[in-house]
Amino acid sequence: MTEDATTVRRTGVSTAPRTAAMWAAVDGVVRERSAELGRPLRVIDLGGGTGGLAVPLAVAGHDVTVVDPSPDALASLRRRAAEAQASSRVSAVQGDAETLASLVGRDRPDLVLCHGTLEYVDDPEATLRLIAGVLAPGGILSLVVPQRSAAVIARALAGQFAQARAALDRPDGRWGDADPVPRRFDRSAVLALVEAAGLTPTEAHGIRIFSDLVPSALVDSDADRTALLDLERAVVSHPEFAVLADLGTSLHVIATRT
Repeated sequence: MTEDATTVRRTGVSTAPRTAAMWAAVDGVVRERSAELGRPLRVIDLGGGTGGLAVPLAVAGHDVTVVDPSPDALASLRRRAAEAQASSRVSAVQGDAETLASLVGRDRPDLVLCHGTLEYVDDPEATLRLIAGVLAPGGILSLVVPQRSAAVIARALAGQFAQARAALDRPDGRWGDADPVPRRFDRSAVLALVEAAGLTPTEAHGIRIFSDLVPSALVDSDADRTALLDLERAVVSHPEFAVLADLGTSLHVIATRT
């Protein structure tokens, strides 16, 4: 195997420790919904940046529109799509949640991805309402947000006990004003926001339970990465220890519009 091929394996969305669990859930609902409809899906990736998810979905045959405020990210997206020979199925639009309605005509999206975006918007509740408003009946939202609990544990393990207490107590879940993440969420609050927007959660589980805590030097081989991913999957599905999923760095919620 060449060095370039090895790099692809290590950084692919389906195999990288930070993204594999999320991708498995997205891929599962995409396959199921596409089979139900008998056609490729129409997808909007809100805040999709450089296309880490958009391009794999386009390669799988789906039509993806990435909406992002950064022109530089969208330029990288176009290059990535071209390299994957998926440019015909990827559209890049500079915008944000407020522009969603103007992008959608009669062909409403079957899937909206909102990964690593809700923590940056001014009004998470309004953003989820906008997403619900553009989804087709039976459409799916895939939402990934940072969890407060993981920040508390990470700061404590780093010996930053005051910061851990701040993340625990502050309404925004930040460990301090220097925290680069503007907002963290609790599971119950996220599910309440999703339901208030008129969507029905069908899955909710923590991701990156161990992958952000284990030093990268300890997962340097393919065997190590595979073992780590297997452990993450086992914890999420284990009937006695599923509570550990609440400690994941991020929470992944799948919800539908009825």
